[in-house]
Amino acid sequence: MRVDLSTEPGDPQRLNEDYVSVALPASGQGGALVLLDGVTPPDGGTGCVHGVPWFTARLGGAMLELSGSRRDMTLARCLAESVRRTAEAHQATCDLSHLLTPQSTVVAARWDAERVEHLVLSDSALLIEGTDGQVTAVLDDRIDRLRAAGRRVAPLRNTEGGFFTAAADPDVARRAVTGTTPRADVRALAALTDGASRWVEIFHEGDWTDCFAVLRKDGTRSLLDRVRAAEAADPDGTAFRRGKPRDDKAAVFVEL
Repeated sequence: MRVDLSTEPGDPQRLNEDYVSVALPASGQGGALVLLDGVTPPDGGTGCVHGVPWFTARLGGAMLELSGSRRDMTLARCLAESVRRTAEAHQATCDLSHLLTPQSTVVAARWDAERVEHLVLSDSALLIEGTDGQVTAVLDDRIDRLRAAGRRVAPLRNTEGGFFTAAADPDVARRAVTGTTPRADVRALAALTDGASRWVEIFHEGDWTDCFAVLRKDGTRSLLDRVRAAEAADPDGTAFRRGKPRDDKAAVFVEL
């Protein structure tokens, strides 16, 4: 098995709000990956004294622990429990009812000898490479569909008819895109926050198959370097419109 992961802040003067990690049990059987992209709040606060990096570290750590150790729980149940634990950790000090309480996207995958499970919530991406070399992108496309319809996205966060992120309500887990693939049909996995997936979705340097090829051949650091170079070449976002000129980036590649 080969595991490669990288992450970096979009601005070296700010803390990285992305989280990525992999768990490989001591038994050598199976494993799990978790990737989160914390939602950067606008000026004005979140009602939380801790901040987004604290939140993603807590939520990601809980999700990784449960995904790796509780095989009796689905990934959706693992997410619900992780959200509950994280909320309990700061409900006494923070206003979790605040619309911008710390929150994040979630990607998780878990594998054993029989199957590969996946979960995707909001606009981070999971890529699954089959044994035939075909790359499938597992996406939660609700934000894209809202934008394509000309809708303002921000007011539709965690509302019916909108899109969903992991914040303080465990019930959000049922909104995630989930599925299972036979282990015998999967060669490798990759997960990307939207700061890393800009290589495909914003800068159009290649498709998902091309992106996977970069990860396999040159590694996750190379992909992040390429995105950073593309951001630097268009510092104001005039050629390639995007919400932030530079974004936090995280990527993980696992060859099973």
